Amino acid sequence: MNQATESTGAGRGRAEPVFLGVPAPPRPTATELMAAVARGDQDAFAELYELIAGPVLGLVRSVLRDPAQSEEVAQEVLIQVWRTASRFQPERGSAMAWVLTLAHRRAVDRVRSAQAATEREQRAALLAHAEEYDQVAEAVEHRLEREQVRRCLGTLTGMQRESVVLAYYRGLTYREVAELLQIPLGTVKTRMRDGLIRMRDCLGVTA
Repeated sequence: MNQATESTGAGRGRAEPVFLGVPAPPRPTATELMAAVARGDQDAFAELYELIAGPVLGLVRSVLRDPAQSEEVAQEVLIQVWRTASRFQPERGSAMAWVLTLAHRRAVDRVRSAQAATEREQRAALLAHAEEYDQVAEAVEHRLEREQVRRCLGTLTGMQRESVVLAYYRGLTYREVAELLQIPLGTVKTRMRDGLIRMRDCLGVTA
């Protein structure tokens, strides 16, 4: 029968306990595990995962604030650790510091990416709004111009208005206007000149 303790000597008072068996070896550090992961050791990565998953998720969540995105980015970091473990240089710092640096960079990249996407959407919305505004403004401007022209046409005499409309809105030549109205060509030219001068003054067009 095995005994857990043995006496250190008779007559020396109470015996000091001595534990039998081989003590458990110390768990490898993150730096040691990283070296094994760099050699493709999957078991080492499983142990490393247990050590770093919690701190990585905590850091990422402190940056992103969004639980779903934080878990996604944390998984990306852990995959990156597996793929790039050989880049870790122990002389430049601890493995945990290296991993958390990767996590912070990736979380910041996600924030910047989201901000850039939001800015693109805002610019697209502003551009669409500006184009819509330009179209409306152009339509209003054309309508106002037509109304102003119509109003100014109303200031002409009947004969002047008739000649201007035929020549400028129906595209007839002076001679065609004269033939259509059955009046001398000189009369048409005089009506057109006087009508256009009055239209110019009404529309505020400077010579």
